[in-house]
Amino acid sequence: MNSGSDRAAVGFLQRLWRDRKGAAAVFIAVGLIPLVGAIGLAVDSSLGYLLKSRLSKSLDTAGLAAGRVALQDNAADIARQYFDANFANTSGSITLTDFQFELDDTRQFVTISAQASAPTFFMRIFGQDVMTVASRARIERQTTGMELALVLDNTGSMWGGNYSAMLAAAYDLIDIIYGDETTVENLWVSLVPYTASVNIGPTRTAWLASGDRAVSSPGDFSTDGWKGCVMARSGGRDQDDSTPSEGAFQSFFYAPTTRTQDNNWPVIKTSIADQNLGSSSDRNNARGPNLGCASPITPLTDSRVTIEAGLAAMGPVHRGGTTGNLGLSWGWRVLSLSWRGLWGGATPPELPLDYDTPLMEKVVVILTDGTNQFYDHDGGSGTPKSDYTAYGRLDDMGVSTLGEGRAILDSRMAATCTAMKAEGIRMYTIIFGSSPDGTAQDLFRACATSASMYFYAPTSTALAQAFKAIGGELANLRIVE
Repeated sequence: MNSGSDRAAVGFLQRLWRDRKGAAAVFIAVGLIPLVGAIGLAVDSSLGYLLKSRLSKSLDTAGLAAGRVALQDNAADIARQYFDANFANTSGSITLTDFQFELDDTRQFVTISAQASAPTFFMRIFGQDVMTVASRARIERQTTGMELALVLDNTGSMWGGNYSAMLAAAYDLIDIIYGDETTVENLWVSLVPYTASVNIGPTRTAWLASGDRAVSSPGDFSTDGWKGCVMARSGGRDQDDSTPSEGAFQSFFYAPTTRTQDNNWPVIKTSIADQNLGSSSDRNNARGPNLGCASPITPLTDSRVTIEAGLAAMGPVHRGGTTGNLGLSWGWRVLSLSWRGLWGGATPPELPLDYDTPLMEKVVVILTDGTNQFYDHDGGSGTPKSDYTAYGRLDDMGVSTLGEGRAILDSRMAATCTAMKAEGIRMYTIIFGSSPDGTAQDLFRACATSASMYFYAPTSTALAQAFKAIGGELANLRIVE
């Protein structure tokens, strides 16, 4: 091959090489498009995932908060406040495009959904300027395993609207914790009405001291016999959970007097109801040995029907005063391990449970519309200086004024509160109405387990909201979606 041919061949190869480099560039450029797209998609997808995660966590927080107050009218507002606080848009680039709150008819399920958008970074190259993400949270309210004691003021000051409001609120609480069920697993409820004494039930004569009048001479009380109220025990046992074997009880017997304004009996009436006419026009004019004795304790039961029957049997009972401290002591006794197997009836022998039983709580809700006090129906004119109570009369306490008597009752209630909280019992306290003074409010506030578990309810509406709030707090909340 001559030199001219060689040069021509070399030139052809050089041109071919240059053409191949151009083709390679085209192929590389074309190949970069999906590569850039994939990288952009990965980056923007990661940002979208982070946005969705933030949205989901904010919804979960809002749903749990709303679940606590699901029975209140402002549940939707609470949910939005919590959501906004947790989904705060600090960059200004994220837009919340939708927020929905739903509560089912049973108020057992809270559903919250939201949608948000944010600008893309890489995908806008391909015409996708905005990404949109959505999330949903569904919260189920479940009643926690619990032994609950409702300690409710049944004194004469509750007469009328106050009593109706308390009863309606108590029924609401039962509706909340039972839902549509008549029994709920691991839920046990008791009811402790109190006045100036507490009624343990007329069948519990085995808890009385040997030879007690209720056993030896039941006709002294009336043809119906002893209603079931007992005296407070001495030696500090009015403040604790000591059992009958540690200190027997004495039946409450309001002896006759010569003073009509005190307890000058007519002929002993034939019915206990006649002696406690809290639902009649007689009110403070009733007389008799069972005077001032309210309806009996309903010990722990899993039956909604039984508790509602106990509520229906209650009523405001006049005379004697208010011993909320004794109501609280009996609220402790229906929950106390020391009283396991003593209550009988509908209460299983293994109850009350140990204080530290896993997944179970012991809870007390105590309500009053007044102050702890000895009441003197005849207005302090002469002696005796008070009506008869589970402590006897004011004079029996070694003091002479109603103020001194109140201070003793308040001090004993505070001691009982402290002891119960030391056992891990959750204490909810409610002051109802405008009558209780600052001292009563301070006592109940200090008795509560925490400041948020004390409720001042000056109106019936506020009382209903307090019971609903307590019901919400007694529910376990579970994220189910």
